[in-house]
Parts: sequence; C-alpha cells; structure tokens
Amino acid sequence: MSKSKLTTLDSLSFQELNEDAELIPLMTPEDEDAMAKEDLPDTLPILPLRNTVLFPGVVIPITVGRDKSIKLINDTNKGSKVIGVVSQKEESNENPDMKDIHPIGTVAQILRLLKMPDGNTTVIIQGKKRFEVSELVTTEPYLTARIKEVAEARPADDNKEFRAIIDSIKEMALEIIKDSPNIPSDAAFAIKNIESNSFLINFVSSNLNISVEEKQKLLEINDLKERALETLRYMNLELQKLTLRMDIQSKVESDINKQQREYFLQQQMKTIQEELGGSSHEAEIEEMRARGKTKKWSKEVAEHFEKELLKIQRMNPQVAEFSIQRNYLDLLLELPWNEFSEDQFDLKRARDILDRDHYGLDDVKKRIIEYLAVLKLRNDMKSPILCLYGPPGVGKTSLGKSIAEALGRKYVRMSLGGLRDEAEIRGHRKTYIGAMPGRIVQNIKKAKTSNPVFVLDEIDKLSVGSQGDPSSAMLEVLDPEQNASFYDNFLELGYDLSKVMFIATSNSLSSIQPALLDRMEIINVSGYTIEEKVEIAKRHLLPKQLKEHGLTSKDLKIGKPQLEKIVEGYTRESGVRSLEKKIAQMVRYAAMKIAMEEEYEPKISNEVIIEVLGAPKLERDKYENNEVAGVVTGLAWTRVGGDILFIESALSKGKGQLTMTGNLGKVMKESATIALEFVKSNASQLGVDPSVFEKYNIHIHVPEGATPKDGPSAGITMLTSLVSLFTQRKVKKSLAMTGEITLRGKVLPVGGIKEKILAAKRARIKEIMLCEDNRRDIEEIKPEYLKGLTFHYVKDMSEVLEVAITKQKVKNAKKL
Repeated sequence: MSKSKLTTLDSLSFQELNEDAELIPLMTPEDEDAMAKEDLPDTLPILPLRNTVLFPGVVIPITVGRDKSIKLINDTNKGSKVIGVVSQKEESNENPDMKDIHPIGTVAQILRLLKMPDGNTTVIIQGKKRFEVSELVTTEPYLTARIKEVAEARPADDNKEFRAIIDSIKEMALEIIKDSPNIPSDAAFAIKNIESNSFLINFVSSNLNISVEEKQKLLEINDLKERALETLRYMNLELQKLTLRMDIQSKVESDINKQQREYFLQQQMKTIQEELGGSSHEAEIEEMRARGKTKKWSKEVAEHFEKELLKIQRMNPQVAEFSIQRNYLDLLLELPWNEFSEDQFDLKRARDILDRDHYGLDDVKKRIIEYLAVLKLRNDMKSPILCLYGPPGVGKTSLGKSIAEALGRKYVRMSLGGLRDEAEIRGHRKTYIGAMPGRIVQNIKKAKTSNPVFVLDEIDKLSVGSQGDPSSAMLEVLDPEQNASFYDNFLELGYDLSKVMFIATSNSLSSIQPALLDRMEIINVSGYTIEEKVEIAKRHLLPKQLKEHGLTSKDLKIGKPQLEKIVEGYTRESGVRSLEKKIAQMVRYAAMKIAMEEEYEPKISNEVIIEVLGAPKLERDKYENNEVAGVVTGLAWTRVGGDILFIESALSKGKGQLTMTGNLGKVMKESATIALEFVKSNASQLGVDPSVFEKYNIHIHVPEGATPKDGPSAGITMLTSLVSLFTQRKVKKSLAMTGEITLRGKVLPVGGIKEKILAAKRARIKEIMLCEDNRRDIEEIKPEYLKGLTFHYVKDMSEVLEVAITKQKVKNAKKL
C-alpha cells in the first residue's frame, strides 16, 4: 500500500490534509445506504485525472492545474458540487477528449476548495457511485457527458466466504501497515474502524501500490466479491515484496550502518578539508575530467578513461581500491599520449655535439647521423634499437645523453643490472595492493614525451628469478613490430613505444638471450688507444675534475707526456674510469696545496706524479725480453679490453708427462695438448730429437695464476713456446701472436682483434702474428691505431715458426 503524496502541478493524486483541515469521518453503512439511494443526474461535467483512480466513498485531495479543470471546479463549486471523475489513458495528454478517457468513472462531490499560497487550486472530493459515460455532450469550456449508473452485484450479508475475504483484507492491510516504513501507523486505526465492507474494499484498492491501469481494472469489476478477491491478490503480492525487502534489509543492515557511518565521517572529513582550503574527492574527480579533455589520446583511451572515472565516482574513498584507482587515473593523465618533442634535423650540429662530448666512437656517431638523415626525409620512421657493446668505461652510457641532445629529445635511463622480476618491466595488475606500472611506462611518464632517447643500461646483467624472466618481457619492448602497442599490466592499454629510441648497453653478448640479441642492432664500442686516452683526459676528464674541485686551468696543468705516463703506469683498462680517478687524485693534490697556502708548481712533472700516485704499478704489461727459451708473448681478450700474456714452458727430468698451471680452462688445456702432439708428430722436421719426449717432463705455465684463462687463441703461442723450448732457440724480439691451431698445423682466426692490438701497442710490441683470415679485421681498424705495427699473416704453423723462431740459441742453452 502506498503512502499518500502531494504531487506536482498538473498532477492529480493523493495528498495529506494539512493540520487545520477539518476531519472527514469514515463512511458508515448508513452513509453507504443513503448514497446508494441518491439519483444521478443525466449529464455531468467530466474531470479527467492524470495519475489516479477515484473509488466510491473514498476522499482524496487533488491539485488542479489545467485551465479547463480549474474552470470546471469553479463553476461546479458554485452549483451542485457534483462532478464525474474519470482517469486518462495517457498521463501526458494535456487536452483529453472522449477517446482519451476510460468510460467507467466515479461520481464525486466537492467537499472543499482550497486556494494554496503558491497560486494552485486544491480540491477535496469524495467518490459517490460508479458511472459509465454514454455520450459526449460538449468539449468547451470543459467536457460534459451523458452518464448512466453502473450497477454493483453484492453478496448476501451471511455469505461466509465473502466475510472471510473481508477479514483477510483487514488482517493483511494491518500487516502491510506494520511492515511498511512508508505508511503511517494512524492508517491501522482507520482500517480497524471501517464498518462498511464495500468501503473497506474501495479504500484499500485506492491506496494499493499498483499502476493506474490496474486500479482502473479493479474499479470496472461489477461483482463486489470478485473485486475483493482481486484486491486481496494485489495485497498478497505487496506483502510478499515487503517480506522479501525486510529479509534483504536485515541481512545488509549491519553493512548499511557501517557504510552510513563511513559516509557521515567522510562528509565530516570533506567539510574539514574544505575549511582547511583542500579539495574534496568530487572536486578532484571533476579536475581529472577537465584535464582529460585536454589530452591528445585516441578515442579508445578516452572512452576507457571516462569508464574508469565513473568507476571511482561510485567508490567509497575509504576502501583500498580507491587509492589504486586514483593512482591509475593519475597515470593515464600524466602519460604523454601522442605528445612528441620536435627533432632537430641539423646534421652538422648533431655531429658537432657528438664529437664535443665523446672522442672516437665513430661507428656509433655514424649510425646516429644516418638515422637522423633518414628521419629528416621520412618523419614517421620507427626508431632504431641499438646495443652498444664493449668494455666498461668507454662511454656507452654517457653517449645516450649526447645522442638525446643531438636529436633534441628528452633523455631517460633505466638500469637493468640485477633486475629479476618481470613486473619491473610490465608492471603489476591493479588487483594487488600497492600495484604500480612497470619501469618502462614510469620512465616515459617522467620524460613527458613519447619519443625520448631511452638508455637500457647493463642489459646483459638481467637475472632470472622466481618472479619470471625480465629478459623475455623485454622482447616486446625491443621488437619494432610489437612495441607500437606495448601492454603494461597496470595500464591495461597498449602504449606506443615505436617512436622511442632505445639504446641498450652491454659488456658481454654471451649472457644476452639470443631472441633479445636478434632484435637489436649491435655496435661494437671497443677500447681506446693510449693516444685516445691522453686526448680524452686533456679534453674532458681534466676540465671536468677541475670544475668539480673548484679549480681553474691556471691552478693545474698536466701535459700530454705526463698524462701518457699516468695512462701507462697507473691504469690498465679499455675505458677511462681509472684514469679519471687518477686525474682526480692529482687535482686534489693541487686543491690541498692551495687550501693550505703552500707553494707548488702548477705544471705537473713526472716526479710530482710519482710523489702523488706512488711508483708505477702496472709495468708488468710491458714486453719482456727473449733471452729465455720457451717464453712467448701472446695476446688475450678480457672483459675490460685486450691484454698481453706470457706462455712459459720448461723441461725437467722425467717420463714425458705434460703439466699445465696458471688457472687454465678446459679449451686452453686442449690447445696445449694439441701443440705438444703436433711437435711430437713433426719432431724430425722441427729439428727435435724424438727421444726427448721420453726423458723429460714438460711444464707449461701462464703467469698471474689468480686470473682464470680460457679460449683457443693461445694455440700458436703455446706451439711456438714448445718449439723454442725443445730447440733452445730464441723467439723473435718484440713479437706477439694470437691464433688457434689444429692437429694438422693449420692456423684458425680468433676474435677481439682490435682490443688485442691496443694491448700490444700499450706493451710496446712491434710485430703481431695473426691468421690470414683475420686480415679483414685489421682492414676495418683505423690506420692511426696500426701505426708502428708490422703484421704477419699466416695459414699454418710452418709459417709461424719460420717468422717466430730465430736461428740464434738462447744464453746458457740446455743440451737435450
């Protein structure tokens, strides 16, 4: 059953009487008999009601809004006060005629006419009898029609079934009033005091919470018993709904109370925030919506943003998901969707910047200028993915900054060393508390453009942990065919990385996953020569350290010979990190003298270098003499660049056993075995007595036993060492060699040629022996690196020994 409500203008419905209104008594059986005996007029003015149905005996207030209805009420109130009330078929119809109203209505008497303060007219009417419209008489100034009474079939007073129905209606009505929070408890008093059965049915029907159409159908039922049963059916349905609603309410009551409490607290917090000058959550959301309209994102992203914004509006700010959702929306707004920095297409300027910041590294510079040239011709080109591979300290990482400046782009760097969690790359799903986007997306947000120069530092040091394989996650990032729609688990949208210029750095290619290596363009950044290091120190390192220590070029001057002494005597590296530390030490020496006001010579001499840095520590890198048989200089590649190593061999009385020391790897030991077997099988050609192999034990040693050594490139060096030992002849002076050998005596090519040549130059080597197939590696090296070196290209060991072994016997040669 519905609570009576005052409807808006132009609506006709229930309305509670105000406190000053006189009470209208409930209808008694006597009143009902008197009403039944009244005769109906032939014609009546017809008042159409929009949204209710008037039942006989029931009193309702209506607000009259239409001009015709006001005219009708005013005219009738001055006369008979009797009108015909019918309900409209369509509520929205402003000017209904005969076909727009229901034919069955109720004769009503105007009880009171009220002029409301807002200018509206409210009339209180009471239903009398049902009637049927026979014929329309007039339409102006309002509807009038001929009517006829509709007879009502009533059961006998002693009808037990009818009385049981009436009792059920009363009981159910009282139960509905009790359970429904919208019906005042005074209604129960009214129900208990209704004596007339027909009025009870009409009163309950009028207040049922059902549609106008359903009420009209009830009004049109002529049999009172049948109408009572139909009313009871509707009441039963309403009671079931109420019971179900109460069950649901009882289940969620505690939750609702908690939510209400949180709501009130939240409102208090909102008020406090506003008093303190802060902004409420609603204001933040509206600010986000305004910011979203300024973004250059696609239609898909805009729709997703709006959907997520609606989601946060429905959230309670106190739940954990609220902060995650707000962080997510902040990320969407802060990412530079389709925002790109403008590239600088001045190729000469770009070249000057690269040359200014880095000495050498011509391959890298050439590749950057090529990319810039193509980009100038075709603006939508995908960025290359470069991998700068080389030893530490050669400027791979710092090169990224110079490239960014040359291109006019933002620079971001991400260190991958020790990274073992895939989520660091792809991000966490939003379902987790504390979820964050991956570092790729975070750095793009930090760059504020979608086309920065992105340095992936130490990509060879990615680890595999229990949280997944980050190197596999990098496959999508570094694939030009896939990264146009990079999927971050937190972002849940594809982000375009195709315009980002990725530059990876690596010290070793062996530890990089093959599929990842295949996606990158490898550029070898080899070590520097002594001359290059001196030039780098003079141009970059010394001015940088002077500036960092608050000195000027007048306070300290280091000449090229002194810089060369520092490079050769105190550093042993392919890069310049150790060199920078030694220069910083020299600068601190000058700073200390100035601070203590002591006299010193700004131009540094060799003696001052020894005083500050101590005695030279790395003279062992120098070439040793050839006075001892079996000692040969080899060339090796290490992670820090090239190096020279000495192969030593010695004979002792025994039974021909071969011993190898010096922390050698399996491959290097195999090279020594192959060398010895070659000497044994070719003893007569080499001038060696075969009986020696049974009388003497052979010991091969490679100094610096603490350093692990492996690889096949010392093969020809070991063979030369053994031939020198067995023949007791000198090895050619200032000669170094590298190459792999076979049992047949063939010489095979090896790698790391440039680094080995730089090591040879540092050690003052004059001649280098290589495999013929390594000639192409030499041709790719700048001529200035090769200055002062003589190369011997060989194909088999006979050529090696012809060049390497002299005719001269060593001093104090053994007689074998």
